[in-house]
Amino acid sequence: MDYCLSSTLTNLSPHFLPSTVKFGYLRLVYPPSFIHKFADRSLTCTSTFLRREVRSPLVFVARAGFSHCEPSSSSLNTPLEPCSAAGKFLSSVFQNQRQLFHVAVADELKLLAEDRDGAVSRMFLSSGSDEAFLHRRIAQLKEHECQIAVEDVIYMLIFFKFSEIRVPLVPKLSRCIYNGRLEIWPPKDWELESIHGFEVLEMIREHVCTVIGLRANSSVTDSWATTEIQLLQLGRVYAASILYGYFLKSASLRHYLERCLAVPHHDPYLSCRTMFQFPDSLPYDHLSNMQSVLSCQESSEQDWKREKLKCYVLGFDAETLQRCAKLKSKEAVNLIEKHSFALFGDDKNGLLENDEVILTSFSSLRRLVLEAVAFGSFLWDTEEYVNSLFKLNENY
Repeated sequence: MDYCLSSTLTNLSPHFLPSTVKFGYLRLVYPPSFIHKFADRSLTCTSTFLRREVRSPLVFVARAGFSHCEPSSSSLNTPLEPCSAAGKFLSSVFQNQRQLFHVAVADELKLLAEDRDGAVSRMFLSSGSDEAFLHRRIAQLKEHECQIAVEDVIYMLIFFKFSEIRVPLVPKLSRCIYNGRLEIWPPKDWELESIHGFEVLEMIREHVCTVIGLRANSSVTDSWATTEIQLLQLGRVYAASILYGYFLKSASLRHYLERCLAVPHHDPYLSCRTMFQFPDSLPYDHLSNMQSVLSCQESSEQDWKREKLKCYVLGFDAETLQRCAKLKSKEAVNLIEKHSFALFGDDKNGLLENDEVILTSFSSLRRLVLEAVAFGSFLWDTEEYVNSLFKLNENY
């Protein structure tokens, strides 16, 4: 089994995460050479405006050993709690009026776009006046506020996609580790794999086997065998798997598009019509050569259409590989960092111990990796949709 591609992307993944957020967790996950790119920024939203009352039901989605994961203050028990007014509003809509969720999302994105564009317009109109500095500062604050809000909107859309396949996100791991052991139940492997096509799923299974060290045809007994793993390493695997899912979504769509466009450059109908119209003007050898060319082109077209995604991806040069793997927006970069920090962070200390080693089963590791890959795939879809209504900041 060839693991080169998955390993390469895992090693390259930090290069595609130029960050604007400084986290102690990310200092551990990424090499020191990337730390200078992180800028201090508070993730606490100061907005207190609530459009609707938000209820807070308790949801249990995992357990560790003999201890249930404790409920959090989050209404949805997600690792990352929406802090903006838009995020809290969509959380309420999801719980109380689920059928209106996508309508509410579209409305929120349009309102955010109007707020941001309005502040920018006033800034340009006041250029040269005494109030120019004030309006420039207002526009900067509005940009920051809208960016946090749209990240919450993206997160809620991803959460909605998980709910459609009946898979709850794993809550904060600090609540699921009991006596140094982590177990996530139920596994939900089938549901997490069902969102992918056959060829993509083959590559995902190879990736899972690579990062957790379990054979593809392992038995149930092997899956429930326990292993020790450092939380730092688990965090690296989770973040890299999100990026791998994002990459596979981009690469598979590119592959599909190129297969659809794989048609001969010539017009077979025109070629046949020309030969029948002027049979005497073409020598026999030339006719034979043209028929051979047509046959070869048709054979080449069929071979292209049958080319597997894995072979297609392995043929990428460095530039194409980076283009498919690189996150397109800064909002996506920030969201991965926030979600990873929330999942592996500690409510009290803000960060789990650097060198903490936990005991867990291969089944739980596979659940985390499959969730991360699905998160990356959903992020790609959601980013495309949100960008059509609210122009996201490009990730240079």
